[in-house]
Amino acid sequence: MGVVIAASILSADASNLAFDMKKAVAAGSDWIHFDVMDGHFANNLTYGIPVLSSCKKALPDAFFDVHLMVDKPQNFIKHFADAGADMITIHYESMTDAAKTISHIKAMGKKAGISIKPDTPVSVLYPFFDTADMFLIMTVEPGFGGQEFDGRSPGKIKTLSNKLQERGSKALIEVDGGINADTAKVVRDAGADVLVSGSFLFGADDIKAAVATLKH
Repeated sequence: MGVVIAASILSADASNLAFDMKKAVAAGSDWIHFDVMDGHFANNLTYGIPVLSSCKKALPDAFFDVHLMVDKPQNFIKHFADAGADMITIHYESMTDAAKTISHIKAMGKKAGISIKPDTPVSVLYPFFDTADMFLIMTVEPGFGGQEFDGRSPGKIKTLSNKLQERGSKALIEVDGGINADTAKVVRDAGADVLVSGSFLFGADDIKAAVATLKH
């Protein structure tokens, strides 16, 4: 499998999400990345359960990659699963029992991911190697799109990739934040499997060319 491109609708036109999502998929994006922020864990408020449900109805065959940047994510798992999430990623730093919450996600028949912020060491992810389907390395602080890529990230990705290979794990490594033509190559070379991109894709004159740039 080649690198997966997850189009982050945080940078899409909120007045016409269905159009922008369909445009991203037609251009070659593999997943739709759905950012959820509660104004507490992340200093922003974004889309919630009703919006995800509407998006899933508009693109029923799309893979929805839901990133919960919220406190107490365990309270929302069933709601997002029922609304159409295919992958649900929680944060290690959130107010939750991560192992229990990952089990809950998988019990709902969904893929489970766990994420860390830029200042969190990658080693905290090691206990989840046998349970998580994906590990998300944030290369910016959760909150707003368009932030500058954190230069420490490639080393963290490489370390995580090596550890997963040692374990023979098939878990994916996702990278979110500041992904563009230059940083995409850096994180791919470090071992990233899934690249989340928002402003680079939705701000491009030619989104198809932008997707191709991230993949290659």
